[in-house]
Amino acid sequence: MLKIKLNNYLHLHLLVFIWGFTAILGALIKIDAIPLVWYRMLFAVVLVFIYFLITKKPFKLTPSALLKFVFSGILIALHWIAFFSAIKVSNVSIALVAMSTGALFTSLIEPLFFKRRLIFLELIFGLIVISGLYLIFNVESEYTLGIIYALIASFLSALFTVLNGLFIKQYSADTISFYQLLFGVLFITIYIYFSYGFTYEKFSVTTSDIVYLLILSSFCTAYAFIASVKIMKHLTPYTVMLTINLEPVYGIILAVIIFGEKEKMSSQFYIGALIILVTVIANGIIKNKKKRLT
Repeated sequence: MLKIKLNNYLHLHLLVFIWGFTAILGALIKIDAIPLVWYRMLFAVVLVFIYFLITKKPFKLTPSALLKFVFSGILIALHWIAFFSAIKVSNVSIALVAMSTGALFTSLIEPLFFKRRLIFLELIFGLIVISGLYLIFNVESEYTLGIIYALIASFLSALFTVLNGLFIKQYSADTISFYQLLFGVLFITIYIYFSYGFTYEKFSVTTSDIVYLLILSSFCTAYAFIASVKIMKHLTPYTVMLTINLEPVYGIILAVIIFGEKEKMSSQFYIGALIILVTVIANGIIKNKKKRLT
């Protein structure tokens, strides 16, 4: 039993590393955010479709279920577009630090969906996170647009995470993943078709872009979507939450190694980032203790 938990814990760290590497791939891929997300979701949905065929999983769903996945699939598409836009207009470090506010956005959104009262301590933590962001805004003003995009991505991430918390009670993780990816890519396809069209200029990719996109859609999307849920069977949500908070740490270290000077920020940025990360982790620890006492 202990060996199984250890294996799953190491597996979780691998997944968090992969999620951190997603931002690196977003910076390496040369095409704009919307074509990038379109390719990512298209390749990923094909891979999950093949997985369904191999495992002989049923595709049939009720109309009400499909409607839920249409909405959440669009949310995920918009989240990824905002996230990669943040990387394109700023850098990996800025995007990942701002994205780490997702846990606190979730704390504010959850009461609306799970019909519970807002906890005063969560508001305090929220204000502390805002102070960390304010510090970053002040010293990294040239990256303001990137921070805004990343905060939008963080909010959307929190929203669809809460929705998936409701969906997982009725549907399997792979079913949720498949239909959200499918409707996400359909939404982007319709948007592209009626806005600027599938032009060669926007969608032409280099050989390196294709390689990065295949890694992004397979390991960082299709594989990570399914594996992360399976791990939940063996590890507590508390362990998972604390480990996931290491994503910006892994990502920033990788970014500095790969991109060098472009990713090196001011000392005030790292102080602000530390304030945000410590607050998010403290929020998780306190919540976990309260759950154990109840």
